[in-house]
Amino acid sequence: MFAKVKSLGIFGLNAFEVTVECDISRGLPRFDIVGLPDAVVKESRERVRASMKNCHLEFPVSRITVNIAPADIKKEGALYDLPVFVSILKASGQIKGDTEAYAYIGELSLDGEIRRVNGVLPMLIEAKNKGIKSVFIPFDNALEGGVLEGIEALPVKNVFEVMQHISGEKSVAPAKSENLIDREITYDVDFSDVKGQSEAKRALEIAAAGGHNCLMIGPPGSGKSMLAKRIPTILPDMSFDEKLETTMIYSIAGDIPDGQAIIDKRPFRSPHHTVSAQALTGGGSSPKPGEISLAHNGVIFMDEFPEFDRRAKESMRQPLEDGIVNISRTAGSVSYPSNIILIAAMNPCPCGFYGHPTKECSCTDAAKKRYMDKISGPILDRIDIHIEVAPVEYEQLSGKGNEEKSEEIKKRVNKARSIQQKRFEGTNVSCNAKMTPRMTKEFCILSDDANELLKASFEKLGLSARAYDKILRIARTIADLDGAEDIEISHIAEALQYRSLDRKYWNKV
Repeated sequence: MFAKVKSLGIFGLNAFEVTVECDISRGLPRFDIVGLPDAVVKESRERVRASMKNCHLEFPVSRITVNIAPADIKKEGALYDLPVFVSILKASGQIKGDTEAYAYIGELSLDGEIRRVNGVLPMLIEAKNKGIKSVFIPFDNALEGGVLEGIEALPVKNVFEVMQHISGEKSVAPAKSENLIDREITYDVDFSDVKGQSEAKRALEIAAAGGHNCLMIGPPGSGKSMLAKRIPTILPDMSFDEKLETTMIYSIAGDIPDGQAIIDKRPFRSPHHTVSAQALTGGGSSPKPGEISLAHNGVIFMDEFPEFDRRAKESMRQPLEDGIVNISRTAGSVSYPSNIILIAAMNPCPCGFYGHPTKECSCTDAAKKRYMDKISGPILDRIDIHIEVAPVEYEQLSGKGNEEKSEEIKKRVNKARSIQQKRFEGTNVSCNAKMTPRMTKEFCILSDDANELLKASFEKLGLSARAYDKILRIARTIADLDGAEDIEISHIAEALQYRSLDRKYWNKV
């Protein structure tokens, strides 16, 4: 007796179709699973056997061989429990109906309940691409399963619901999550909470408008973390494609919040400075997304930036440059997207009070140099905007003045981003910070006065080629915020200010 059912697998961000074949033949009782299974898949033999017994179904006392194809791809996880269970029932004649019309995903408990699994959304997308019309998924994955149109995700709590639906006794309603996809986005924080710091707010507005990375330098208590946590409130709303791509990453990581169908807020990740390089970029024997990929389409905030392990900081180079994290393991290579805005914050010295107007710095010159040298030139080069965050004066903290709300700043950011969308239409570039050198030359047209200022600054400050490009891109974003066609002298002058801290703290540009 032979049966065949469909399932799906996942490696990295890529899902693939799987066929689960079951052969029941005469011979000494034995249950084998082949097809390059890992230890968890092999253990499904005991889960399936116990589930059948406790559900009062007959486990065949025969030679059972289950093949999970294709055999050259390693199968991982407990999501194959349900398809193995259904294939045995079909091969042994205990289930009626067309089992091949569906695909099956789910982990079994010993009493026949179906438990949630990770990666359901990318697997459903692959099923849709392969022409599979219906997929049984765990009930706990129903919300993310209902995001897609054009495929039926059938959420089931136990194996009896699967059997009844296949036999036609009782149908399972497809998952639907439309009312959760376009919900209103609200935040508990707002830029109006921050008193003063107009220069830092302006720099972060430019960073949000152009997708630029930003480094904030200031003493403890000046508001660096407070400012960083409010950046998502001024970023443009996510498109559906961005939501879907981000949700796929969170689905694989098993990090979709309870009661939420889709990731509709731009992610804000804030790893502790003790994070390892592997936790930051992702990895493991079966590579999983790290903090950088979990921040895709959003912000990663690295507070106390010099205190991060050097290997962890250096691992940011490729993601910041290419927008992709490549992870290579013996099992294979995977790529996770990392279209992020890096916001880093640090003190100006180990004690934090170098340059403070009222508190004296207790650090030696050698200690300050060691502290600043923890940030390498290549990493510093990849951060577009460098801004000093000064201590807030008492009058600003105690004043009754109304600070600008995030909503107002976001309107200007949206306007600038819409200009960029039209500019880069038909390309894979989403914002000014991601422009290629050719695009920078094409779209960063300077007025005569602006060109003269940049030329004089380049010669006087000894700017590098990379710094030159970054100044042009920042100036382009400032011009977009002003609605200007060309880059004027005021835009270049402001952009140059955001590169002056290289010389002050590191004596380089």
